[in-house]
Amino acid sequence: MSSEFAIEARGLGKSYRIVTGEHRPTTAAEAMVRRLRHPLRRASRERFWALRDVDFDVATGEVVGVIGRNGAGKSTLLKILSRIAEPSAGRARIRGRVGSLLEVGTGFHPELTGRENIFLNGAILGMKRREITKQFDAIVEFSGVERFLEVPVKRYSSGMTVRLAFAVAAHLEPEVLVVDEVLAVGDAEFQRRCLGKMGDVARMDQRTVLFVSHNMAAIETLCPRCIHLEHGKVAFDGPTHDAISHYLSSGPRPRANDQGSFEVTADDGIRDRFPVRRIRILDGDGTPTDTIRMGQPFSLVVEIHGLAVRDGANFGMFIHSDLNQLVVSIGTHQKPPRHTSQPERSEDLLFEFERLPLVPGNYWIDSDVWDPETRTARTVERAAQFSIIASDVYGSGFADWDGVTYPDFEWAIRPSEDAAHNKIH
Repeated sequence: MSSEFAIEARGLGKSYRIVTGEHRPTTAAEAMVRRLRHPLRRASRERFWALRDVDFDVATGEVVGVIGRNGAGKSTLLKILSRIAEPSAGRARIRGRVGSLLEVGTGFHPELTGRENIFLNGAILGMKRREITKQFDAIVEFSGVERFLEVPVKRYSSGMTVRLAFAVAAHLEPEVLVVDEVLAVGDAEFQRRCLGKMGDVARMDQRTVLFVSHNMAAIETLCPRCIHLEHGKVAFDGPTHDAISHYLSSGPRPRANDQGSFEVTADDGIRDRFPVRRIRILDGDGTPTDTIRMGQPFSLVVEIHGLAVRDGANFGMFIHSDLNQLVVSIGTHQKPPRHTSQPERSEDLLFEFERLPLVPGNYWIDSDVWDPETRTARTVERAAQFSIIASDVYGSGFADWDGVTYPDFEWAIRPSEDAAHNKIH
Protein backbone atom coordinates (compact mmCIF):
# COMPACT_ATOMS: atom_id res chain seq x y z
CA MET A 1 0.00 0.00 0.00
CA SER A 2 1.33 3.41 -0.91
CA SER A 3 2.07 5.62 2.10
CA GLU A 4 0.16 8.47 0.47
CA PHE A 5 -3.11 6.55 0.77
CA ALA A 6 -4.83 6.15 4.14
CA ILE A 7 -7.47 3.78 2.69
CA GLU A 8 -7.17 1.46 -0.29
CA ALA A 9 -10.01 -0.82 -1.43
CA ARG A 10 -9.68 -3.32 -4.28
CA GLY A 11 -12.52 -5.56 -5.47
CA LEU A 12 -14.17 -5.20 -2.06
CA GLY A 13 -17.33 -7.26 -1.57
CA LYS A 14 -19.56 -8.49 1.23
CA SER A 15 -22.28 -11.13 0.79
CA TYR A 16 -24.85 -12.72 3.06
CA ARG A 17 -26.86 -15.92 2.72
CA ILE A 18 -30.53 -15.14 3.20
CA VAL A 19 -33.56 -17.42 3.51
CA THR A 20 -36.19 -16.86 0.83
CA GLY A 21 -39.51 -18.28 -0.32
CA GLU A 22 -41.08 -19.37 2.96
CA HIS A 23 -42.32 -18.19 6.31
CA ARG A 24 -39.75 -18.76 9.04
CA PRO A 25 -40.92 -20.19 12.39
CA THR A 26 -41.03 -17.68 15.23
CA THR A 27 -41.10 -20.14 18.15
CA ALA A 28 -39.27 -23.33 19.05
CA ALA A 29 -42.57 -25.28 19.09
CA GLU A 30 -43.43 -24.09 15.58
CA ALA A 31 -39.99 -25.08 14.34
CA MET A 32 -40.26 -28.53 15.91
CA VAL A 33 -43.72 -29.18 14.39
CA ARG A 34 -42.47 -28.12 10.97
CA ARG A 35 -39.43 -30.42 11.23
CA LEU A 36 -41.62 -33.38 12.25
CA ARG A 37 -44.05 -32.80 9.38
CA HIS A 38 -41.39 -32.13 6.75
CA PRO A 39 -38.15 -33.76 7.94
CA LEU A 40 -36.43 -33.52 4.54
CA ARG A 41 -37.41 -29.97 3.64
CA ARG A 42 -34.59 -27.47 3.60
CA ALA A 43 -35.01 -23.73 3.51
CA SER A 44 -34.24 -22.06 0.20
CA ARG A 45 -31.27 -19.75 0.48
CA GLU A 46 -29.67 -17.26 -1.86
CA ARG A 47 -26.56 -15.14 -1.73
CA PHE A 48 -27.12 -11.40 -1.40
CA TRP A 49 -24.26 -9.03 -2.16
CA ALA A 50 -24.43 -5.92 0.02
CA LEU A 51 -21.17 -4.73 -1.57
CA ARG A 52 -19.54 -5.91 -4.79
CA ASP A 53 -16.42 -4.93 -6.76
CA VAL A 54 -15.82 -1.71 -4.83
CA ASP A 55 -12.57 0.08 -5.75
CA PHE A 56 -11.34 3.41 -4.40
CA ASP A 57 -8.42 5.14 -2.68
CA VAL A 58 -8.50 7.84 -0.03
CA ALA A 59 -5.40 9.97 0.40
CA THR A 60 -4.00 10.82 3.81
CA GLY A 61 -5.72 13.94 5.14
CA GLU A 62 -8.57 13.72 2.63
CA VAL A 63 -12.23 14.17 3.62
CA VAL A 64 -14.54 11.94 1.57
CA GLY A 65 -18.32 11.70 1.77
CA VAL A 66 -20.30 8.53 1.05
CA ILE A 67 -23.91 8.90 -0.10
CA GLY A 68 -26.61 6.58 -1.38
CA ARG A 69 -30.12 5.44 -0.69
CA ASN A 70 -31.01 3.06 2.13
CA GLY A 71 -29.62 -0.40 1.36
CA ALA A 72 -26.92 0.92 -0.98
CA GLY A 73 -24.14 -0.60 1.16
CA LYS A 74 -22.84 2.50 2.98
CA SER A 75 -22.92 1.09 6.51
CA THR A 76 -21.56 -2.27 5.32
CA LEU A 77 -18.58 -0.49 3.78
CA LEU A 78 -17.83 1.38 6.99
CA LYS A 79 -18.10 -1.80 9.07
CA ILE A 80 -15.53 -3.49 6.85
CA LEU A 81 -13.18 -0.51 7.03
CA SER A 82 -13.64 -0.43 10.82
CA ARG A 83 -12.73 -4.16 11.00
CA ILE A 84 -16.14 -5.01 12.48
CA ALA A 85 -17.05 -7.22 9.49
CA GLU A 86 -14.82 -9.34 7.25
CA PRO A 87 -15.11 -8.87 3.48
CA SER A 88 -16.33 -11.80 1.41
CA ALA A 89 -14.19 -10.75 -1.55
CA GLY A 90 -11.37 -8.36 -2.28
CA ARG A 91 -9.33 -6.49 0.28
CA ALA A 92 -9.29 -3.22 2.20
CA ARG A 93 -6.09 -1.77 3.64
CA ILE A 94 -6.00 1.06 6.14
CA ARG A 95 -2.94 2.98 7.22
CA GLY A 96 -3.05 4.00 10.88
CA ARG A 97 -5.51 3.75 13.73
CA VAL A 98 -9.22 3.92 12.95
CA GLY A 99 -11.79 5.73 15.07
CA SER A 100 -15.36 4.67 14.26
CA LEU A 101 -18.74 6.09 15.11
CA LEU A 102 -21.22 3.78 13.41
CA GLU A 103 -24.14 3.23 15.78
CA VAL A 104 -25.31 4.68 19.07
CA GLY A 105 -23.13 3.13 21.77
CA THR A 106 -20.60 1.50 19.44
CA GLY A 107 -17.57 0.49 21.49
CA PHE A 108 -19.22 1.40 24.81
CA HIS A 109 -20.08 -0.97 27.67
CA PRO A 110 -23.53 -0.10 29.07
CA GLU A 111 -22.64 -1.11 32.64
CA LEU A 112 -19.56 1.12 32.81
CA THR A 113 -19.66 4.82 33.62
CA GLY A 114 -18.96 7.57 31.12
CA ARG A 115 -15.48 8.03 32.62
CA GLU A 116 -14.67 4.33 32.35
CA ASN A 117 -15.97 4.14 28.79
CA ILE A 118 -13.70 6.98 27.69
CA PHE A 119 -10.67 4.94 28.77
CA LEU A 120 -12.17 1.71 27.38
CA ASN A 121 -12.87 3.25 23.99
CA GLY A 122 -9.44 4.83 23.90
CA ALA A 123 -7.85 1.44 24.61
CA ILE A 124 -9.86 -0.10 21.78
CA LEU A 125 -8.43 2.59 19.49
CA GLY A 126 -4.95 1.60 20.60
CA MET A 127 -4.25 4.68 22.71
CA LYS A 128 -1.97 4.69 25.72
CA ARG A 129 -3.48 5.63 29.07
CA ARG A 130 -1.39 8.79 29.24
CA GLU A 131 -2.67 9.84 25.80
CA ILE A 132 -6.26 9.37 26.94
CA THR A 133 -5.60 11.29 30.17
CA LYS A 134 -4.10 14.16 28.16
CA GLN A 135 -7.29 14.53 26.11
CA PHE A 136 -9.75 13.66 28.89
CA ASP A 137 -10.80 17.20 29.83
CA ALA A 138 -11.28 18.21 26.18
CA ILE A 139 -13.44 15.12 25.58
CA VAL A 140 -15.66 15.86 28.58
CA GLU A 141 -16.01 19.54 27.70
CA PHE A 142 -16.96 18.82 24.08
CA SER A 143 -19.47 16.11 25.01
CA GLY A 144 -21.21 18.21 27.66
CA VAL A 145 -21.84 15.23 29.95
CA GLU A 146 -19.57 16.25 32.82
CA ARG A 147 -22.45 16.00 35.33
CA PHE A 148 -23.02 12.37 34.37
CA LEU A 149 -19.45 11.04 34.15
CA GLU A 150 -19.97 8.66 37.06
CA VAL A 151 -23.33 7.39 35.75
CA PRO A 152 -23.48 4.08 33.80
CA VAL A 153 -23.87 4.68 30.07
CA LYS A 154 -27.03 2.54 30.03
CA ARG A 155 -28.72 5.46 31.84
CA TYR A 156 -27.74 7.92 29.08
CA SER A 157 -30.15 9.06 26.42
CA SER A 158 -29.22 8.25 22.81
CA GLY A 159 -28.21 11.89 22.30
CA MET A 160 -25.89 11.87 25.32
CA THR A 161 -24.32 8.61 24.18
CA VAL A 162 -23.66 9.99 20.71
CA ARG A 163 -22.13 13.18 22.11
CA LEU A 164 -19.72 11.23 24.27
CA ALA A 165 -18.90 8.71 21.55
CA PHE A 166 -18.13 11.42 18.99
CA ALA A 167 -16.04 13.36 21.49
CA VAL A 168 -13.94 10.27 22.16
CA ALA A 169 -13.54 9.40 18.47
CA ALA A 170 -12.59 12.96 17.50
CA HIS A 171 -10.19 13.76 20.36
CA LEU A 172 -8.23 10.54 20.72
CA GLU A 173 -6.39 11.29 17.46
CA PRO A 174 -6.99 8.28 15.24
CA GLU A 175 -5.38 8.66 11.84
CA VAL A 176 -8.66 7.70 10.15
CA LEU A 177 -12.06 8.88 11.43
CA VAL A 178 -15.12 6.97 10.14
CA VAL A 179 -18.51 8.51 10.90
CA ASP A 180 -21.93 7.14 9.93
CA GLU A 181 -25.37 8.83 9.96
CA VAL A 182 -25.44 8.39 13.75
CA LEU A 183 -24.85 12.15 14.19
CA ALA A 184 -28.46 12.68 13.15
CA VAL A 185 -29.45 11.50 16.64
CA GLY A 186 -27.93 14.62 18.22
CA ASP A 187 -29.59 18.02 18.38
CA ALA A 188 -28.99 20.69 15.73
CA GLU A 189 -26.40 22.60 17.77
CA PHE A 190 -24.36 19.47 18.45
CA GLN A 191 -24.50 18.47 14.79
CA ARG A 192 -23.01 21.84 13.84
CA ARG A 193 -20.27 21.40 16.43
CA CYS A 194 -19.51 17.91 15.12
CA LEU A 195 -19.25 19.12 11.54
CA GLY A 196 -16.97 21.93 12.64
CA LYS A 197 -14.80 19.52 14.60
CA MET A 198 -14.51 17.11 11.66
CA GLY A 199 -13.48 20.03 9.48
CA ASP A 200 -10.81 21.05 12.01
CA VAL A 201 -9.59 17.45 12.28
CA ALA A 202 -9.11 17.28 8.52
CA ARG A 203 -7.67 20.77 7.93
CA MET A 204 -5.41 21.27 10.93
CA ASP A 205 -4.53 17.74 11.98
CA GLN A 206 -4.33 16.28 8.44
CA ARG A 207 -6.31 13.24 9.45
CA THR A 208 -8.50 11.26 7.08
CA VAL A 209 -12.29 11.43 7.42
CA LEU A 210 -14.87 9.16 5.80
CA PHE A 211 -18.34 10.62 6.37
CA VAL A 212 -21.66 8.91 5.56
CA SER A 213 -24.79 11.04 5.67
CA HIS A 214 -28.16 11.69 4.04
CA ASN A 215 -27.66 15.39 4.80
CA MET A 216 -26.53 16.70 1.42
CA ALA A 217 -25.78 20.16 2.83
CA ALA A 218 -23.37 18.68 5.39
CA ILE A 219 -21.73 16.48 2.76
CA GLU A 220 -21.26 19.37 0.32
CA THR A 221 -19.90 21.69 3.01
CA LEU A 222 -17.46 19.24 4.56
CA CYS A 223 -16.34 16.96 1.74
CA PRO A 224 -14.57 18.09 -1.46
CA ARG A 225 -14.93 14.56 -2.82
CA CYS A 226 -17.84 12.13 -2.59
CA ILE A 227 -18.55 8.49 -3.44
CA HIS A 228 -22.07 7.56 -4.55
CA LEU A 229 -22.96 3.93 -3.81
CA GLU A 230 -25.87 2.28 -5.59
CA HIS A 231 -26.90 -1.38 -5.18
CA GLY A 232 -23.60 -2.13 -3.46
CA LYS A 233 -21.40 -0.70 -6.23
CA VAL A 234 -19.62 2.59 -6.82
CA ALA A 235 -21.92 4.53 -9.14
CA PHE A 236 -19.86 7.73 -9.05
CA ASP A 237 -16.61 8.89 -7.46
CA GLY A 238 -15.59 12.50 -7.90
CA PRO A 239 -16.29 16.12 -6.91
CA THR A 240 -19.06 16.38 -4.35
CA HIS A 241 -21.23 18.72 -6.42
CA ASP A 242 -21.23 16.24 -9.31
CA ALA A 243 -21.73 13.26 -6.99
CA ILE A 244 -24.81 14.83 -5.41
CA SER A 245 -26.24 15.66 -8.82
CA HIS A 246 -25.64 12.05 -9.90
CA TYR A 247 -27.30 10.77 -6.73
CA LEU A 248 -30.35 13.04 -7.06
CA SER A 249 -30.87 12.10 -10.70
CA SER A 250 -30.55 8.36 -10.12
CA GLY A 251 -33.34 5.96 -9.29
CA PRO A 252 -36.84 5.54 -10.74
CA ARG A 253 -38.74 8.34 -12.42
CA PRO A 254 -40.99 10.33 -10.08
CA ARG A 255 -44.58 9.17 -9.76
CA ALA A 256 -47.44 9.68 -7.34
CA ASN A 257 -46.17 9.96 -3.76
CA ASP A 258 -42.64 9.73 -5.12
CA GLN A 259 -39.79 12.22 -5.24
CA GLY A 260 -41.20 15.71 -5.73
CA SER A 261 -44.87 14.64 -6.02
CA PHE A 262 -47.22 14.50 -3.04
CA GLU A 263 -50.84 13.42 -2.85
CA VAL A 264 -52.84 15.64 -0.48
CA THR A 265 -55.43 14.07 1.81
CA ALA A 266 -57.38 16.04 4.39
CA ASP A 267 -56.95 15.11 8.03
CA ASP A 268 -60.46 13.71 8.26
CA GLY A 269 -59.79 11.51 5.22
CA ILE A 270 -62.61 13.06 3.14
CA ARG A 271 -60.82 14.12 -0.05
CA ASP A 272 -63.79 15.81 -1.73
CA ARG A 273 -63.95 18.46 0.95
CA PHE A 274 -60.39 19.62 0.29
CA PRO A 275 -59.84 20.86 -3.25
CA VAL A 276 -56.04 20.50 -3.37
CA ARG A 277 -55.32 17.07 -4.80
CA ARG A 278 -51.58 17.10 -5.39
CA ILE A 279 -48.52 19.29 -4.91
CA ARG A 280 -45.56 18.88 -7.21
CA ILE A 281 -42.14 20.45 -6.72
CA LEU A 282 -40.17 21.21 -9.90
CA ASP A 283 -36.60 22.38 -10.38
CA GLY A 284 -35.55 25.08 -12.84
CA ASP A 285 -35.77 22.60 -15.73
CA GLY A 286 -39.30 21.53 -14.82
CA THR A 287 -38.17 18.15 -13.44
CA PRO A 288 -39.95 16.84 -10.30
CA THR A 289 -37.60 16.87 -7.33
CA ASP A 290 -37.61 17.11 -3.56
CA THR A 291 -34.16 18.70 -3.33
CA ILE A 292 -33.37 22.28 -4.36
CA ARG A 293 -29.98 24.00 -4.41
CA MET A 294 -29.65 27.37 -2.71
CA GLY A 295 -30.28 30.21 -5.11
CA GLN A 296 -31.72 28.02 -7.86
CA PRO A 297 -35.18 28.58 -9.37
CA PHE A 298 -37.99 26.16 -8.62
CA SER A 299 -41.77 25.95 -8.82
CA LEU A 300 -44.73 24.58 -6.91
CA VAL A 301 -47.57 23.14 -8.96
CA VAL A 302 -50.82 22.88 -6.99
CA GLU A 303 -53.47 20.66 -8.60
CA ILE A 304 -56.99 21.66 -7.52
CA HIS A 305 -60.45 20.31 -8.25
CA GLY A 306 -63.96 21.54 -7.47
CA LEU A 307 -63.02 25.04 -6.34
CA ALA A 308 -61.32 27.78 -8.32
CA VAL A 309 -59.70 31.15 -7.71
CA ARG A 310 -62.47 32.62 -9.91
CA ASP A 311 -64.99 31.43 -7.30
CA GLY A 312 -63.31 33.74 -4.81
CA ALA A 313 -61.21 31.01 -3.18
CA ASN A 314 -57.75 31.75 -1.87
CA PHE A 315 -55.02 29.13 -2.02
CA GLY A 316 -51.96 29.49 0.16
CA MET A 317 -48.72 27.66 0.91
CA PHE A 318 -47.01 27.92 4.31
CA ILE A 319 -43.40 26.72 4.35
CA HIS A 320 -42.04 25.63 7.72
CA SER A 321 -38.53 24.62 8.75
CA ASP A 322 -37.90 21.23 10.32
CA LEU A 323 -38.09 23.06 13.68
CA ASN A 324 -41.69 23.98 12.77
CA GLN A 325 -40.87 27.67 12.28
CA LEU A 326 -42.89 29.47 9.62
CA VAL A 327 -40.37 30.90 7.14
CA VAL A 328 -42.40 31.62 3.97
CA SER A 329 -46.07 32.42 3.35
CA ILE A 330 -47.49 32.82 -0.16
CA GLY A 331 -51.01 32.92 -1.50
CA THR A 332 -53.17 33.75 -4.49
CA HIS A 333 -54.64 36.74 -2.63
CA GLN A 334 -51.29 38.52 -2.39
CA LYS A 335 -50.97 39.49 -6.05
CA PRO A 336 -52.86 38.93 -9.33
CA PRO A 337 -51.82 36.03 -11.58
CA ARG A 338 -49.38 36.63 -14.44
CA HIS A 339 -51.77 34.91 -16.86
CA THR A 340 -54.94 32.84 -16.67
CA SER A 341 -56.50 30.00 -18.62
CA GLN A 342 -60.11 29.43 -19.54
CA PRO A 343 -62.36 28.74 -16.53
CA GLU A 344 -62.26 25.07 -15.50
CA ARG A 345 -63.33 23.12 -12.44
CA SER A 346 -59.95 21.35 -12.44
CA GLU A 347 -56.82 23.43 -12.90
CA ASP A 348 -53.25 23.88 -11.74
CA LEU A 349 -51.83 26.81 -9.85
CA LEU A 350 -48.19 27.53 -10.66
CA PHE A 351 -46.08 29.31 -8.05
CA GLU A 352 -42.66 30.19 -9.48
CA PHE A 353 -39.61 31.26 -7.47
CA GLU A 354 -36.58 32.76 -9.15
CA ARG A 355 -34.69 32.15 -5.91
CA LEU A 356 -36.05 31.42 -2.47
CA PRO A 357 -33.88 32.78 0.39
CA LEU A 358 -33.73 29.63 2.51
CA VAL A 359 -30.65 28.10 4.12
CA PRO A 360 -29.90 24.36 3.81
CA GLY A 361 -32.25 22.09 5.69
CA ASN A 362 -35.53 20.24 5.49
CA TYR A 363 -38.80 22.11 4.93
CA TRP A 364 -42.51 21.27 5.10
CA ILE A 365 -45.36 22.78 3.10
CA ASP A 366 -48.81 23.29 4.63
CA SER A 367 -51.62 23.67 2.10
CA ASP A 368 -54.28 26.23 2.99
CA VAL A 369 -57.61 27.02 1.31
CA TRP A 370 -60.16 29.77 2.01
CA ASP A 371 -63.64 28.79 0.82
CA PRO A 372 -65.82 31.88 0.26
CA GLU A 373 -69.04 29.83 0.27
CA THR A 374 -68.58 28.45 3.75
CA ARG A 375 -66.32 31.35 4.81
CA THR A 376 -63.93 28.91 6.43
CA ALA A 377 -60.24 28.17 6.05
CA ARG A 378 -58.91 24.64 6.03
CA THR A 379 -55.29 23.58 6.26
CA VAL A 380 -53.58 20.27 5.57
CA GLU A 381 -50.33 20.27 7.53
CA ARG A 382 -47.19 18.74 6.04
CA ALA A 383 -48.81 18.20 2.68
CA ALA A 384 -45.39 18.15 0.97
CA GLN A 385 -41.73 18.39 1.87
CA PHE A 386 -38.43 19.33 0.27
CA SER A 387 -34.80 19.98 1.14
CA ILE A 388 -32.48 22.89 0.41
CA ILE A 389 -28.81 21.98 -0.05
CA ALA A 390 -25.79 24.27 0.02
CA SER A 391 -24.57 25.86 -3.17
CA ASP A 392 -22.10 28.48 -4.32
CA VAL A 393 -24.77 31.19 -4.52
CA TYR A 394 -22.43 34.12 -5.15
CA GLY A 395 -19.92 32.33 -7.40
CA SER A 396 -17.21 32.87 -4.80
CA GLY A 397 -15.90 29.30 -4.81
CA PHE A 398 -17.47 28.57 -1.42
CA ALA A 399 -20.75 26.90 -0.52
CA ASP A 400 -22.73 29.57 1.34
CA TRP A 401 -24.78 28.11 4.17
CA ASP A 402 -23.83 29.74 7.47
CA GLY A 403 -26.12 32.77 7.13
CA VAL A 404 -29.77 33.20 7.92
CA THR A 405 -30.54 34.18 4.33
CA TYR A 406 -28.74 35.19 1.14
CA PRO A 407 -30.23 38.41 -0.26
CA ASP A 408 -29.19 40.07 -3.51
CA PHE A 409 -26.66 42.75 -2.63
CA GLU A 410 -23.76 44.79 -3.93
CA TRP A 411 -20.71 46.01 -2.08
CA ALA A 412 -17.78 48.34 -2.66
CA ILE A 413 -14.63 49.67 -1.06
CA ARG A 414 -14.61 53.38 -0.26
CA PRO A 415 -12.73 55.75 2.05
CA SER A 416 -13.99 55.72 5.60
CA GLU A 417 -15.77 58.74 7.01
CA ASP A 418 -12.79 59.34 9.30
CA ALA A 419 -10.41 59.39 6.31
CA ALA A 420 -12.61 61.85 4.45
CA HIS A 421 -12.86 64.07 7.56
CA ASN A 422 -9.08 64.11 8.02
CA LYS A 423 -8.57 65.00 4.35
CA ILE A 424 -10.84 68.06 4.70
CA HIS A 425 -8.91 69.28 7.73
